[in-house]
Amino acid sequence: MAGSDMSFVNHLEELRRRIIISALAILITTAVSFFASDFVLKLLLLPSGGLQLRAFSLLDGFMIKLRLALYAGIVIAFPVWAFQILRFVSPGLMADEKRGLYPLLFSALLLFAAGTAFGYYLLWGMIRVLVQLFPAQVEYLPSAVDYISFVVFFLLACGVAFQLPCMLIVLVRFHILKSALLRKQRRIAYFVLFAFAEIITPVSDPIVAPLTVMLPLVLLYEISILVARRIEARRPDPALESH
Repeated sequence: MAGSDMSFVNHLEELRRRIIISALAILITTAVSFFASDFVLKLLLLPSGGLQLRAFSLLDGFMIKLRLALYAGIVIAFPVWAFQILRFVSPGLMADEKRGLYPLLFSALLLFAAGTAFGYYLLWGMIRVLVQLFPAQVEYLPSAVDYISFVVFFLLACGVAFQLPCMLIVLVRFHILKSALLRKQRRIAYFVLFAFAEIITPVSDPIVAPLTVMLPLVLLYEISILVARRIEARRPDPALESH
């Protein structure tokens, strides 16, 4: 009993250490990003076609820079805090499961960058469409806080959506999912992907815009099936292991 208690205490201490390292990494990248917040805002404004944002509170200037710095800091520190998560969970994994962790982390980083870039590309047309939807009788006064929240949410949503292969592959590695089930449930998966794309594309067109978001996700889903089949093919035969 004492040994198990000590093991539990050690796990808590390890978790605390990993959290502190992750928090320090985010704090440092956020502090550095604060001085580059004006440049980050310029990048986020490029797809708007020249919108002039407005602030309505005296503290908005500082809060806008802080919010931009925090967003950028969390993203830039991703390799650090994701690595800490992997290091915390790796002792409880089998040898073959550990081998796929770091390639998976690298793939997640690339896919998040690709998803964010894809979302940034879509913003160029989406923002213009949304602005044109205002009636002539309505004067649009773009709030800086609202604009930044919308753009960052959309970019993060696209980046997270592109993590689909990583999430599916993790489930396959842990024997929770099988490639046969992924193939069998294609129609349901496609419907869910379309519904997700419909939610994150707030434009008047209910078909073309969501399909534009959905198509790369469908491609990633199919790639996940191929990778899952390779993972299953490399597994040792349970019948042979029993002998």
